[in-house]
Amino acid sequence: MTETAYPDVSEDVRTDVREDEAAQTGATADAWQTVVWNDPVNLMSYVTYVFRSYFGYDEAHARRLMLQVHEEGRSVVSRGSREKVEVDVQAMHGFGLWATMQRAAA
Repeated sequence: MTETAYPDVSEDVRTDVREDEAAQTGATADAWQTVVWNDPVNLMSYVTYVFRSYFGYDEAHARRLMLQVHEEGRSVVSRGSREKVEVDVQAMHGFGLWATMQRAAA
């Protein structure tokens, strides 16, 4: 049996930040982002298809994001409010992709 390595996303999974803390630090409502991680399972064509079908990205943009996932190990594929990004992360899980949410850099 082979062991599957999962990305170390402990810093990126900090979803316990309260909204009032965001307001105190001056964070905007679009201060969250969806990160999709590389995995050894999904084909590049499938990842491109997911980005096109779910996010509505054109072929070129979806392919650029997929290549970033493949070559750099991760890509930010959407930004928005905490609630929107939570929905996007759950959708990526529904498609079988590894995804997390994180606070956007200030």
